[in-house]
Amino acid sequence: MRSVGIRVLNSKLSEYVRLAASGETVLVTDRDRVVAEIGPPRSTRSPVLADAMLADAVRKGWLTPALSPGSEPPRGGPPEAALSVLLGELEGDRSDR
Repeated sequence: MRSVGIRVLNSKLSEYVRLAASGETVLVTDRDRVVAEIGPPRSTRSPVLADAMLADAVRKGWLTPALSPGSEPPRGGPPEAALSVLLGELEGDRSDR
């Protein structure tokens, strides 16, 4: 494991990224305080950037994965409010402008 200050990291970033890609963890420091780590990707991480970003979005709950072919769609409960009620509230909110 190595450590590097932010100023040196800024000037030699590609060198430290190569170290991380080869499996080494690099601690980034600011005034002798560790502020970040640069390390190799987890073994579960996809090497394709788009796949990795989509997987993160699913884990964070921003996206819901598509259903498998032949599976049932999720069951929705009854609507919480009638459309007319929602439109009335929207109209009331907009009338203040």
